Amino acid sequence: MALKEEKMNELLFDDIFMVETLDPDGKKYDKVSRIVARSEKRDMYMLLDVNTEIYPMKEKERFLMALSPSLVLNTKDGSVSIQDKFEYIMHGRLYNIEGCSKPEELEVEVYASFGGLQMMLRGHASHCVKFAVDKNLFLLIRKIGS
Repeated sequence: MALKEEKMNELLFDDIFMVETLDPDGKKYDKVSRIVARSEKRDMYMLLDVNTEIYPMKEKERFLMALSPSLVLNTKDGSVSIQDKFEYIMHGRLYNIEGCSKPEELEVEVYASFGGLQMMLRGHASHCVKFAVDKNLFLLIRKIGS
């Protein structure tokens, strides 16, 4: 049983992203911006709606983004709370995973909604094996220096 619990409480995904563009289709809401970002380690592409009234973001800004099923992770040293290590946290549900039209590239798109704020994460399927449709998850962000 302990192994199963440990598997359940690990990060589903984490990487460092850089904001490429803000509001690519124009500003639609006063307090929300859609960011276009690309990850550094896994070359993942992300569209993410962020409440910029409480967490402003700028182009060329770098941030660590993690997706987790819980705010408490099980480690070899015991349970560890991760919420204090991040500045912006949203809770939502992963609602769709789609394969892209080019099977030779093995790309997938992962869609999640956080109270109406949307995320689309696109990249190689090997980076998305821990995802499952209809699972609750936390999106956690912390800005980092250049």
